This record gives sequence, structure tokens and C-alpha cells, in this order.
Amino acid sequence: MQGTLRDIHAQRLLILDFGSQYTQLIARRVRECGVYCEIYPFDITAAEIAEFGPAGVILSGGPETVTEGATPRIPQSVFELGVPVLGICYGLQAMAAQLGGEVVASELREFGHAQINSEANSNLLAPIFASASAVDVWMSHGDKVAAMPAGFVCTASSANAPYAAIEDPQRQFFGVQFHPEVTHTDNGEALIKRFARELCGCQGDWNAANIVEDAISSVRALVGKDKVVLGLSGGVDSSVVAALLARAIGEQLTCIFVDNGLLRKNESAEVRAAFSGAMGEGSLAELNIITVNAQGEFLSKLAGVDDPEAKRKIIGATFVDVFEREAKKLNDVNWLAQGTIYPDVIESAASKYGKAHVIKSHHNVGGLPERMTLALIEPLRELFKDEVRKIGLHLGLPPSLIHRHPFPGPGLGVRILGEVKPSYAEVLRDADAIFIEELRRADLYEQVSQAFAVYLPVKSVGVVGDARRYEHVIALRAVETIDFMTARWAHLPYDFIEGVSNRIINEISAVSRVVYDVSSKPPATIEWE
Repeated sequence: MQGTLRDIHAQRLLILDFGSQYTQLIARRVRECGVYCEIYPFDITAAEIAEFGPAGVILSGGPETVTEGATPRIPQSVFELGVPVLGICYGLQAMAAQLGGEVVASELREFGHAQINSEANSNLLAPIFASASAVDVWMSHGDKVAAMPAGFVCTASSANAPYAAIEDPQRQFFGVQFHPEVTHTDNGEALIKRFARELCGCQGDWNAANIVEDAISSVRALVGKDKVVLGLSGGVDSSVVAALLARAIGEQLTCIFVDNGLLRKNESAEVRAAFSGAMGEGSLAELNIITVNAQGEFLSKLAGVDDPEAKRKIIGATFVDVFEREAKKLNDVNWLAQGTIYPDVIESAASKYGKAHVIKSHHNVGGLPERMTLALIEPLRELFKDEVRKIGLHLGLPPSLIHRHPFPGPGLGVRILGEVKPSYAEVLRDADAIFIEELRRADLYEQVSQAFAVYLPVKSVGVVGDARRYEHVIALRAVETIDFMTARWAHLPYDFIEGVSNRIINEISAVSRVVYDVSSKPPATIEWE
């Protein structure tokens, strides 16, 4: 770490989660303005809060109502810290109720766009009322504050919420009924920045360069001269871990890349090229990668299996076997590196009330047996996905790798519906590569969140030239999403889809028909299996 670098965790905000679907978005907005923060369930103890030592506290929204007695409440110690507190939606209502105000059910609920009006000067709200006295915000509430606690003033109102924003300037307690963390609220990110940087006094040291330097210093202190092994999948998380560890410990790192026969086209070559050391002076050194060709082992175990869950378990267990076997060939390895990221950590911190949102984990190397007796190192466990991408670019990884669409752990095994055969995998690989190539060529790849091809276990009659073709069907899937919890099917141009379909049918003789998936999530899932 550079001698002038401050502790980038020293100035930090605490976010208490009351079960809102937007809680992680609050944290991401805080970090985007250069301030470190962590999310904890609302029912952590006073001792835990004091140990964390926040410069400010944000109280999230939530699905409950403070008008009922057994619903979540703010720990009293939060109000005794002497730091600024911002309550959002449910956080506002809980603050008002606990400090002596009144909260009631709204006659008219507000869900979606609403307009708030300025009622008094406010240091917190100044950024959103900078150019107008009425602004558009995003509401999502069924209750409202009917009477403010002593010491509070009303700073904004809406048609259905007379106290849409309140504050106690003396104690620096702030509450907003709307959601500044979502993009639908005008200048909401500026409000969060005002709270984090000015009201809480944080300097803004949380950026890619400082995160990398801090992580390198921590890894070197933890690992020393020990050797580390990493399962490199080609995904963003494991690739960034590899780049970070290569920068920190160099030849002490060995990466194991398992080719299971279910990868995207040219996956192995692309991963090697990304770490080839040909990215310019001062970039990543040549990475020590062991490539294991285990296609036969995986595909033979999948023969005759058509149940999706059974396929996932076979692929996962086989990966563990192959990885463990290869790791044992290495001498003096003491550490196993994983690409665990912050949403995975939040998952394990659920509240005893069971209201904390559940995030799907995406470990790069999950479920490795304890008999490996390796200590675990997780350099990305503090970071959100967008932060991982930023530090990957800072480390010199190519944008084409960093901004790749998500790829499931079982790979093409869950994009081949029914039994997995080598010939099916080859056809799907080629079809998927054509789809992605055309998306990039049309500048559509980064406009969709995820796109891929699916191999369907049905045959269809087609005519190619003057000949009859009776072959399988390929489905194309593309979605737009922010959090992958919900997703809309991507409305790609018809002429684009037509061009992709023609290429696939003309270039792949084992395909007779191409269809486009127009299902959104929910009710459908993004992957077909």
C-alpha cells in the first residue's frame, strides 16, 4: 500500500436492512460516491453497531408496517451514536414512530412516480431542489407519517404524503418517504452523496485504485510466501481474482482452468489471451494457468441424464473431483482463492425476522471438500459486481472479458435441454457464438444484460436448397435487467433476429429452425433450466 493512502475502510456508513428489495442499491449508490459502507440486518446488537463505528447510518425501506407491534424497529443505540441518520421509506416511518411521531395507513397509497414539493430549506434536499421547487421521485409505500416527532421540521410533501421528507437539523436525523437510490428519482444520487460526503464528513477514498492497493497489501500480509491455487472459470469474478493475486503475489499463484466440454466457443484460448502479458508495459504478468481437458470425464457422466438438477449436481461434483485431483499435484499449496463477492456475504447475514432479501450466490469454486485442508482467501468479498468490473479494468483486463454476460456454473449443460451429448454441445457452441458475434457487430451486446442460445430436444422439418432437413431447434434468449431478479425480454430488431437465424441455419447443418424467446421474468426464469 502506498504510504500516503488512508485506511479506505475508516470512514464508513452502516446500512440497516429492513427487507427492502432496494437495500443493495442503496449501498451501491453510497460506494459510487466514494464512501465505504456495509449492510447489516436491522436487529444487530448495540455492541456490534458500536464496534462498527459508523460515520453515519442509513435505514432501508421494508415490506412491513410500523402500525403493528411485532414488526422491525430501529435499535435505540442508533439514535445515541451522535452521527447523522437517514431513514428511507420504512426507515422514515420507524424513526418517526419511535421518536414520538405518528404513522398511519394511507388512504391513497403511492407506488411508482410521484412529485414532491419543497416545504423548507434543507441541506439534505438541496441537490434535488437545486433548479425546481417540485421534482419527480419514486414512491413505494402504504403508510405515511401523520405527525412529526418533536424537533423535526417538514422539508417536502407530496399529494398523498404531507411529510414526504422531514429532518431534525439539531440531531441530524433525516427521513424521506421516497427512494433516492433508484434512478427514477431525479438527482437521487446527489442526495445520497450529500448525506455521505457532506453531512457524514466522509472523504471519498473508496475508488478502484485505492481498493486495488488496499487488497494487494492485505493479500501480501495474509499469504506471505505461501502458494495459492485458484479455480479460473473465465467468468468476471474468478478472472479479477486471478488478476489481483497475480499483481500481489506473482508466481506464488497457480490457476486451474477445467475444460469440461460445456464451455463457450474458444473459451480456453480467450482466457489465456486475456492474461497473456501482451496488454502493454506495466500490465499483468504472464499467469500460471494449468488447463485440464476433462471433457470426456464430464460428458460420460452426463450420458443418459436429462433431469436439470441431476445434471447440475453431476457437473458440480465432477468439477470438485477434477479440481481436487489437480490441486494435489501441486506442492506446498496452503491457500484456496475464491471469487466470493459481497452479495454472497449478505446472504449469510439474514435477520432473525427472516425479512432480509435473499440473493442468489454465484461462487466460482463452491462446495470444495474440507479434506483439501486449504485456508480460504476471498479478495473480492467486500465488493459488488460493478465494483469488481471497475477494478478488473484498473488491473488491465480487457473490457471484452470484464463486460461479458453472465454464464451459468454448469455451462452449456443447462442450456442443452434434456440429455447432454457431445454433438449437441458442439452445435450449441457454434450457434451461441454466431448470436454473440452478431450482437457485437450490431452494437447490441452491451445494450442487453444477457444473451445466449438454447438447444431444444425437439426436431423440426426444414428445407435447405431443394433438400429436406429434419434437425433440432435453437432458441435465442436475450434479456434486459438491472438486478437479474426481474428481467424483460430484449426487444431486438426483427431484421437483426432474422439475420442471426439465417446464419445459424445456413452455417450449422444440424439446425433446421430458430425461435426467439419472448418470456419475461417472472413468470419465466432467465435460464431455461
